[in-house]
Amino acid sequence: MKFANKVAIVTGAGQGIGLAICKKLALEGALIILNDVDESLAQKAASEIGRSCIAVPGDSGDQAVIQKMIQAAVSNFGRLDIAIANAGITLFGDFFTYTPEAFARVMEVNLSGSFFLAQAASIQMKKQGLGGSLLFMSSVTGHQAHKNLAAYGMSKAALEMLARNLVAELSEFKINVNCVAPGATATERTLLDASYASTWAKITPMGSAASVEDIANTALFLVSDEAKHITGQSLVVDGGWTCVSPSPYE
Repeated sequence: MKFANKVAIVTGAGQGIGLAICKKLALEGALIILNDVDESLAQKAASEIGRSCIAVPGDSGDQAVIQKMIQAAVSNFGRLDIAIANAGITLFGDFFTYTPEAFARVMEVNLSGSFFLAQAASIQMKKQGLGGSLLFMSSVTGHQAHKNLAAYGMSKAALEMLARNLVAELSEFKINVNCVAPGATATERTLLDASYASTWAKITPMGSAASVEDIANTALFLVSDEAKHITGQSLVVDGGWTCVSPSPYE
């Protein structure tokens, strides 16, 4: 069991990619602090996983919630080894009419929440002296332009720069930091669009959108001991879409 007795925080994990990551971590022996802004989703997800998982609901962009997650890891499980900033918000909008309120919300969740979770987790890992792993959830929209996602794509590109910069800050403490950049992924949210799966199947070289398990498998590798010498990197998981980049709007 690759993650036996390792303690992980995963944000935005009530469903979708985050929940798939938590389930796979638990199967490999990890102890998990599961966060989601929706309290009912967080509690339901934690109960599905079992006694190795504790729900800490709340807005992952909120400093108090971040501290609560760190405290829950230490008080319940005695340590923190992994922090995965999976929570993110997508607010589509035309550049010419995009509002300051929408922009601020995207940056608060996607950037501020990820930055300060990494900061708080790193302080705890440094104190323990045992190293650790950080993982940010980026996106192909941080690599390729996507209509109506200027703010979102900007936030995801920034996360990749943050990971690179933290190499200079954290490597001496044996903390590695990387990003996963998913492409189109079939989740509860994206599949609300009845044409989502068929649209992305047509324009993805590998013939389908990713599954949440595809992304979770990549995440688990990057926070495992097998990837300890990988840091400051972003791994794109998109079935080859960024190599050809056809638009789903055409």
